[in-house]
Amino acid sequence: MKGIPVINMARTGQNIVSLRKKRGLSVKDLQEIFGFATPQAIYKWQHGTAMPTVDNLVVLAAVFQVAIEDILAVEKKREKT
Repeated sequence: MKGIPVINMARTGQNIVSLRKKRGLSVKDLQEIFGFATPQAIYKWQHGTAMPTVDNLVVLAAVFQVAIEDILAVEKKREKT
């Protein structure tokens, strides 16, 4: 295997911000869609300090009308030799 795929959390967060804005949604809108008591999880996703769970990624993809691959920023990490 030439490289192991890894998720770039910071770039994924940037993608979430960009897609959210493109759909004209606020953080508060996403908070309500997910039924979260506070917006903290969404801010963590956007800042790249936490990742949405798989089920939340499915919802984000549906809300943004994109594929999950358009949300996640996947890069290849080189293996140590």
